[in-house]
Amino acid sequence: MVDVILKADSDQGLINRNIYGHFSEHLGRCIYEGLWVGEDSPIPNTDGIRNDVLTALQKLNIPVLRWPGGCFADEYHWKDGVGPKSERARMINTHWGGVEENNHFGTHEFLRLCELLGTEPYISGNLGSGTVQEMQEWVEYITFDGESPMANWRKSNGREEPWKMKYFGVGNENWGCGGNMRPEYYADEYRRYATYVRNYSGNEIYKIACGPNEGNYEWMEVLMREAARFMDGISLHYYTIPTGEWNDKGAATGFGEAEWFTTLKKTLHMDELLVKHSEIMDKYDPEGRVGIIVDEWGTWYNVEPGTNPGFLYQQNTMRDAVLAGVNLNIFNQHNKRVHMANLAQIVNVLQSLVLTEGDKMLLTPTYHVFDMYQVHMDAQRLDLNYESPGYTFGEETIPQLSLSASRNKDGVIHVTACNLSHTDELEVVCQLDAAQAAKVNGQILHHTDFGAFNTFEQPNHVQPVAWDGITVENNTLRFVLPPASVGVLAVEG
Repeated sequence: MVDVILKADSDQGLINRNIYGHFSEHLGRCIYEGLWVGEDSPIPNTDGIRNDVLTALQKLNIPVLRWPGGCFADEYHWKDGVGPKSERARMINTHWGGVEENNHFGTHEFLRLCELLGTEPYISGNLGSGTVQEMQEWVEYITFDGESPMANWRKSNGREEPWKMKYFGVGNENWGCGGNMRPEYYADEYRRYATYVRNYSGNEIYKIACGPNEGNYEWMEVLMREAARFMDGISLHYYTIPTGEWNDKGAATGFGEAEWFTTLKKTLHMDELLVKHSEIMDKYDPEGRVGIIVDEWGTWYNVEPGTNPGFLYQQNTMRDAVLAGVNLNIFNQHNKRVHMANLAQIVNVLQSLVLTEGDKMLLTPTYHVFDMYQVHMDAQRLDLNYESPGYTFGEETIPQLSLSASRNKDGVIHVTACNLSHTDELEVVCQLDAAQAAKVNGQILHHTDFGAFNTFEQPNHVQPVAWDGITVENNTLRFVLPPASVGVLAVEG
């Protein structure tokens, strides 16, 4: 049993809804077949965007969607993706599978998707192989409401009114696939390119610099020292790889107890990364203006057997669900620095919400976690005091319990909870300070097989159910978390 004190009057600032953001790259079957099938497809669609996926994603109230990459962003030339589709340039996607990219899904199509989802677009600009002029003209094309060659071209392509675009990334992974740059060089390039990411027609852009990979603290130090005043956010990328080896990352399914434990142990490293990078940022930005944008995170396993290794297609199990819940709890706890996070990726790639095969679609366990956790969006974070029991496997121990709590605008308190242990249930006794609890209900995502996943034959094999056995008496909550589970509680006064 673990004792928890929830301080209902301890407002710790807003949990930015963008923490629950997503990422769509021109990679494998994420865009084509996943989100986009084209207007002439027999698969039901709206303006080429498949309806089943659209409906599923609308339910999540996705706050922000990143596009077109990823590594693809720094070889993407946006002008190839506008105008009549029959006239758009074709290219080879050299990063991801060597397949042909026909550019049928471009700026207009992406922004239409965002409109249908009710989500903010986050566009990653090409600093690695593009020009300053190209980046400046893309922003102008999208946002300028006036007389100019780019605005007139947009209008001739069927969009009279400009779009609103809040988030723009100036390059991606420029320490690697985006140009193999040194931090000092990229800092200067960022300053140059960002100068021309202009605000047009009342549109105000939140500029995001390419930040470090994992624990590259030197990169963060240099960027904050040299360019903090020119940015609004700085990215951070961290993927959870069970083996820690890029050449053999481990399987997405059929794993054992050791792989379960190791994967969760490695994902908890996210907290250390946020603490240490935040300490560096505090030196140059003590008021906390610049946000950490964790715009690539999630699991990365070996691809499914028989699939194109460049497509990064992997299954999604209860292990991924627990891992997603743990990371979202971590982001919530760092809400004063973390302004956005984007799970990689939204459909058919890495830790997806949705998988498709032809006209079939399924929701993954990770999808259900995001559905359950959306209650934290724009809610006030509340303090939780507890000491987690240890979860030991072999000679190593990690915390068994991960929690987060918030209060929404209607005064409802929500608690999200993850049990990392694959063997032991956990009883939690939560004292509610400064709150009157009259009613409680919840949902639990759990399966007796910690490696369980959904298939096209059994799409509902893993899904949340009503959480029975929760009690509240004298402002004390009691509940039991089954092994390897994710739950959400709603407490009303």
